[in-house]
Amino acid sequence: MALSSWLSRLRSSSKPIYSNLKNSLVHKQNTRLARTLIAGSENGEKPFQSSWLVMAAAASVASIALQLRNNDGSSFCDAPNINQIGKSIGGNGSTDYLVKGTHTKVPQGLIEELKVICEDNMTVDYDDRYSYGKPQNSFHKTVNIPDVVVFPRSQDEVSKIVKSCNKHKVPIIPFAGATSLEGHTLSPNGGVCIDMSQMKNIKSLNLDDMDVVVEPGIGWMELNEYLEPYGLFFPLDPGPGATIGGMCATRCSGSLAVRYGTMRDNVINLKVVLANGDIIKTGSRARKSAAGYDLTRLMIGSEGTLGVITEVTLRLQKIPQHSVVAMCNFPTIKDAADVAIATMLSGIQVSRVELMDEVQVRAINLANTKNLPEVPTMMFEFIGTEAYAREQTLIVQKIASEHNGSDFVFAEDPEAKKELWKLRKEALWACFAMVPNSEAMITDVCVPLSRLAELISRSKQELGSSSLVCTVVAHAGDGNFHTFILFDPNQEEQRKEAERLNHFMVHTALAMEGTCTGEHGVGTGKMKYLEEELGIENLRTMERIKDALDPNNIMNPGKLIPPHVCL
Repeated sequence: MALSSWLSRLRSSSKPIYSNLKNSLVHKQNTRLARTLIAGSENGEKPFQSSWLVMAAAASVASIALQLRNNDGSSFCDAPNINQIGKSIGGNGSTDYLVKGTHTKVPQGLIEELKVICEDNMTVDYDDRYSYGKPQNSFHKTVNIPDVVVFPRSQDEVSKIVKSCNKHKVPIIPFAGATSLEGHTLSPNGGVCIDMSQMKNIKSLNLDDMDVVVEPGIGWMELNEYLEPYGLFFPLDPGPGATIGGMCATRCSGSLAVRYGTMRDNVINLKVVLANGDIIKTGSRARKSAAGYDLTRLMIGSEGTLGVITEVTLRLQKIPQHSVVAMCNFPTIKDAADVAIATMLSGIQVSRVELMDEVQVRAINLANTKNLPEVPTMMFEFIGTEAYAREQTLIVQKIASEHNGSDFVFAEDPEAKKELWKLRKEALWACFAMVPNSEAMITDVCVPLSRLAELISRSKQELGSSSLVCTVVAHAGDGNFHTFILFDPNQEEQRKEAERLNHFMVHTALAMEGTCTGEHGVGTGKMKYLEEELGIENLRTMERIKDALDPNNIMNPGKLIPPHVCL
């Protein structure tokens, strides 16, 4: 029986077995055999001589299915019972932070094609490739590193690079500012890393429309420096060093999201190179449109798994006429969180509502030789006319006083305001100064605003009983909070404890109808929580979209969609 005939019979007689076998091979990067399962024999394989192979295939699929269950029979993504005595919070559902993949040597033919496309703008040097394969900011690590790093200078070059990789079925890993935290830029299967840092031009600024067209490699801070003389700014402020392309890929936000929304609300359209090298534009420059599928929002947050972003049109805002920055202290973290909720319910349009716990304030004092009261602290920013900003400040001062707030101070001087926000933006580096030679696991849960105080209070109880130093910072106005869990990377027990605390907060947030990631994205680190949060049918729909746009699974494989999801 010919291979194609055998596959046809398998498909018609047992669709579940056929589908599971195909998808298992795809996710294990056995793309050659997976394509055979999709399209039949393409390479002249000898015909199968014995029907026992059908039984062997079925047994293989059954084995694969069993591998997707835990020792206790639960699903790979089932939430553990956090009340079980004697078991870690992670349970069997925890995945290793060291990401493993199957590495296949990149064909020399592809190397030669890339040399023609990129000329000298590529490297195969080990030290260069190692720095891309082991990102400094990521808690998650991988065994393999990229085989090649390329530095395209134009959209056309990106298209040619992707087309060549697709022809050779070699993985692609887009790379930009290297500030992501969940293993988005790891290369578990080797492949070609596309560094977009050379593509950072501002292509057009449309002042009357308050939008700008940029290449993906430009940083948000660089962009705002360019826009400031025009009285405009781009209102998202993630970590320093983040680039516009990476911000789109992870659907990030920042402290200003409570006023201006996340990345999905501030992108008008994109240009994207698909897996086959085609270039699409996802929409027009109109501020609203009801034409067709919303491909812009599909690509934002896709983490490089559907295409490589090569151009972004962004919505801009006017620099506020006046602003006031205020700080207030509280006896408990719950009091502070309650003020955030009460402020939002009052209808005041604050632009920032940030929370720091007493441990974080202590780190700031040590790192900056400050003498701030080491208690839970809230920071606010109010914008508008001078009169309006001051009026908002007084209203929130009254709200804070009703929730045991004290030492309410505010600043209007530009340098004083900048200094206050600098303390908050550099919170993580203050933690490293407090605990030298440590690494940080950074959590990113988000819940409906009404559950924020409860979530933070429960989390603080768990963090306080841990042997590790843990600090809390929150974008409290939209229910998103982070924990910096500091641990010694050379101590395995400390790493496991950090993972346990992360599990606790994620599962607690999910039980409150929240999310495992408010702004950092999924990458490799959060995949294990997606079935509990989204449901298997949601994930299968995502897999169908991925399979349609990237049938060879070359686009940032091993990210976003859990490997056990089968069509």
